[in-house]
Amino acid sequence: MAEHTDMPTPIREFIEATNAGDSERFVAAFTQDAYLNDWGREFHGHRGVATWDRTDNIGKKSRFQLHSVRAGGSPGEFRADITVTGDGYNGRGTMAFTLNGDLISRLVIG
Repeated sequence: MAEHTDMPTPIREFIEATNAGDSERFVAAFTQDAYLNDWGREFHGHRGVATWDRTDNIGKKSRFQLHSVRAGGSPGEFRADITVTGDGYNGRGTMAFTLNGDLISRLVIG
């Protein structure tokens, strides 16, 4: 992982849980009412996040390499430049996170 002086804990958890293959820890990084949008496919709450994790993330043996993270335009918003490898999507892209305290309340991929 690249160096990041102010890496928000929820984003670190998101990456570390994925790389460890720990679905329970992954889902716990999100708020109960989280919203996840993966190139237009929408998932809601812990149930939706768990479904996405199973079909598109840990269930596909994904691994994340973080290149950079920077603050977005509003408080709690961050954009992460990440390379994904595994049995599903492989490539580099941006993930836009909105944090609520120590949890992810919104994630938009694409």
